[in-house]
Formats: sequence, C-alpha cells, structure tokens
Amino acid sequence: MIFRILIVLLLSTIALKAEPLDFNQWGLVAIQDGGRRKPIDTFAKETVLRLSGRTTYQSDNKTWTSNDLILSMLLETHDWKKEPLILVGYKPLVEQLGLDGTRKRFSFEELTKAQTLLTLAQQARDLEKSGKDVPRSLKEAESVVSRLELFNKVAEGSVLAIAPPATGSHWLMPTELSDSYSEASFKPVTDHLSALAEAYVHGDNFNFNLHSSQLRQTLRQLNPQLYPSERMLKLEYFYNHVSPFDWAATLYGIALVCLWIANATPTARASLFAGLFCAIAGVLFHGGGIALRCVIAGRPPVTNMFESVVWVSFGVVMFGFAFFLRYRTVTYLLAALPVSLVCLFLLRQLPVAMPENIDPLVPVLRSNFWLTTHVLTITLSYAAFALAMGFGHIVLYRFIKNPTAAASNATLHFWLYRILQLGVLLLAAGTILGGVWANYSWGRFWGWDPKETWALIALLCYIFVLHGRLAGWWDQFGLAVSSVICFCAVMMTWYGVNFVLGKGLHSYGFGIGGEKYVASFVVLDLAYVALACIRYRKSHASELLLQAEGREVSA
Repeated sequence: MIFRILIVLLLSTIALKAEPLDFNQWGLVAIQDGGRRKPIDTFAKETVLRLSGRTTYQSDNKTWTSNDLILSMLLETHDWKKEPLILVGYKPLVEQLGLDGTRKRFSFEELTKAQTLLTLAQQARDLEKSGKDVPRSLKEAESVVSRLELFNKVAEGSVLAIAPPATGSHWLMPTELSDSYSEASFKPVTDHLSALAEAYVHGDNFNFNLHSSQLRQTLRQLNPQLYPSERMLKLEYFYNHVSPFDWAATLYGIALVCLWIANATPTARASLFAGLFCAIAGVLFHGGGIALRCVIAGRPPVTNMFESVVWVSFGVVMFGFAFFLRYRTVTYLLAALPVSLVCLFLLRQLPVAMPENIDPLVPVLRSNFWLTTHVLTITLSYAAFALAMGFGHIVLYRFIKNPTAAASNATLHFWLYRILQLGVLLLAAGTILGGVWANYSWGRFWGWDPKETWALIALLCYIFVLHGRLAGWWDQFGLAVSSVICFCAVMMTWYGVNFVLGKGLHSYGFGIGGEKYVASFVVLDLAYVALACIRYRKSHASELLLQAEGREVSA
C-alpha cells in the first residue's frame, strides 16, 4: 500500500514538473523602466518587441514568449547571442552592412562583427548634435545600435530594477539591495529570486509561481508606499493579454461584411442587426482598451503615434454612429468601419514604428487640461476628416458605377457636407487652442512650426472646399473629390511632420517607418480619384452630346 502511494506521488510530481511554465505571477512583479513603474510582463513585452519587432520568438524547437525569453537571457539558459533575434528592418542598411538581404533579423554576433554599423550610428549622432538632417539609413543604424545596447543590458541583468528604494525614487537591482537595506530585509528577496530561478531552470511550475508571488509580496514590504498596488499591476497585466484593439478590429471586419450585405439586400434584416451588434461590440472593446490605457497612464491617450491612431480610429466609428443615428443611413457606418480597420491593421503591421508603450509625459505635455482640450480636439478633427474621406470613396464609387444617378442624389452629398463642416469646426478650434497652449508653454502664440503650419494648411484646404461649394465653383462630384484629396493635407499634418520631416518643437511625436504604407495609400487614392474623374468626364460629355442632339431634333 505504501509502495503504491509512493508511486502515485512520484508520477504526480513528474506530471507537475512537466507542466509548461505559467508566467502569470512572475509577470506581476513590478519593475521601474523608462521612468515608469509597471509589471515585468509589460517590460518583457516592450523589450522583446524593441529587439525583434515581435512579442514572441520562434527558435528551432520552441516558441518563446516575451517573459520566457527575458528570463532565459537573464539566467543564461540559452545562447541568445547566436540567435537571429535583432531586427534590421531597413533593407538598404542590410545591404550596406553586407548582411543577408533576404532576412530582417540577425544575431548579436553577426551585427557586432559589422564594423560599419558603429560608424554609421556615430555619424547619425554627430549630425543630430550639429542640428543637420539625418539620412534614413543613419537613423536606422542608430536604432540597431540601440537594440544591441539593450540586448547587452538585459544579458548583463542591468535592467532588472525590481526593488523599491528605502529613500528616493530610483529603484534598485537585486545586487544593489545591500546599499539601502539591512541583510535581514533583503535576504528574503535574494532567497526567492534564487528559488524561482532554480524552478524556472527545472521547469517546476508550482515553485516558480509560488516564489514569484512571494517575491512580489516581499518587495512590496520593503517600501509599501512606493510599490504599485496589486490592483494596478493586475489591471495592466490584463490589458497586455486581452488585446482589446485586436478584438475591435475583428468585430469591425465582421460588422462591415454584414452591413454591406444588408445595404445590398434591403430585405436582409438579420444581417443588419448582426452588423450593428458586432459594430457596437467592437466599439466597446475599442473604447474599453482606451479607457484601460487612461487609467494605467493617468492621462488622455494621445501622446504618441500609437495612441493617436487608436483614438482617431475610435473617433471615426463614434462619428459614424452619431451620423447614423441622426440621419438613419447605414452609409456612414460603411464609410467609418473600413477606415478604422485600416488604422488598427497598421498598428499591428508597424509595431516598431508605432510602439504600444505607455511612456511618461515629456515636460511640455504635462498639463492634462491642455492635453485634453487641444490634442483631443485636433485628433477628433482628423477623425471627422477620415470619415469624410471614407464617405467620399463611397460617393465616388457611385459616380463610377452610375454618374447620372449619383449626381441626382442630393441627400448623399448633404450628408458628406455635414461631416466636412464638423471637421472644419474641430480643426479650427483645435488650432486656436494649440496657439493658446503654445503661448503658455513656449511664450508665443504662433511660430510657423511645421506642425502648426501644416495644421493651418489643412484647415485652409477644407475651408476652401466648403466655400467653393457654397459659391458654386464645383458641384457634388467636386465635393466628393475634395473630401478624398484634402485628406492628404491631414496625413501630412498627422504623419508627415512626425515621420518624414522630423523637425519642429513637436519632437515628442517623431518616429521613422511606415513610408511604404502611406505612399501606397496616397498613390492608390489618387488613382481611384483619377478613375472617377475620367468616368464622370465621359458621362458629362455624353450628357452634353445628348442635349445637343435633342436641341437639333426639336429645331
């Protein structure tokens, strides 16, 4: 009997150790990184994304999650210097370094052997110090060198600031605990670290989670006032793993298909209700994700490119629903959903250019009042113009399909006109508020900064469109064409100043990448407008010819 019990216990122990590691408790340990206290789960995700452009890594025989990969680097359980982990996403730079042009990721050893890389990065830094323009290849080289430096820091363990200090605000690494605490205070921390490291190496899930949880509680006891609350740590961990914007994109895609079917087949009431249900569910996920970021960051969600794209895409759908409820036409949702889908798709395609990080505010943005009034108003104007652009595509499609019927549909053009009016109102208000904030922060209302200048250009473009429509300079077709073309000015204000020009006082929004996607969008859009113009011109010429023939017959 005793022998059987021992066998059962042995088998259950083996099964327990064979269980895949769960990084839930480890991921909830707090760390100070980038000027913010956050779960180590967030740190691992951001670090691996910065290194490789992905949040997971696929080796020959295993898929590494971000937590798993970072712990493996810290404990040296794998030779990561030989793994093609580090992203070099700019192909001309790959060729310049003499690397394999068919790949985007290279090992630490491969890149450290490329001596040209350090030279190019130093040239970029010298140009930045002198205030000169930095070519794209040099910027990319500097980014790759920063990834190599980050890789070194993680491998050396010099980023693991998980212990709150007794005094001050700079968190400590485990090796620095003896400088601030007595041995009786810090020994439990080192004991739990050693125990969880051993459990990780042996794949012991139970002890790994047990000591991770106990480590977190021990660290909190060192300085309870400075250590983040359990609620905030769990909230951010939940946000990291629920992927609300991915869910929103999926639901928007389903809603778009259902509403398109409902619009094509008016009797398909079930498709209409299914589309509206999925669109509302998508809005709840979308808005919920934004709300979570606001609670985590303690500020409005519009301080970097990722947040502004998320916010603008949310504003597009909300405006679509507002106009849908006002005018009872599903066309607004058919215009809004594709725009939001494209925005959310770009976030997933360009995680390095638009990282999801929740970073501390730069000094100039540390005013929640102006951040809320100016930035939210400006970005909501982008949302209104994006909706007008999507609506304009639908109008132009109808002109391509049947120019005569489209020209006679006055209601459709009235709906488009209303969106443009809303966008102009918001952009004008946001530009004026920006000037007031600039006077408050920089001591001048207007300084012809590139961002200010392009905001004014975009505003004047749309004002000219509305004025031209009232003055009779162009008809409904011209309004539709303008709603699409003028959005290029918004793109320049929103993306171009930050990612192409890279100049001005709004440097907190600067970045690199995404040029191919934006350029492709602009080229395809202009081609679409050109096709609509050719079709409209032919139809107009045919109408004039028929009218002339009718006059000849009557004569």
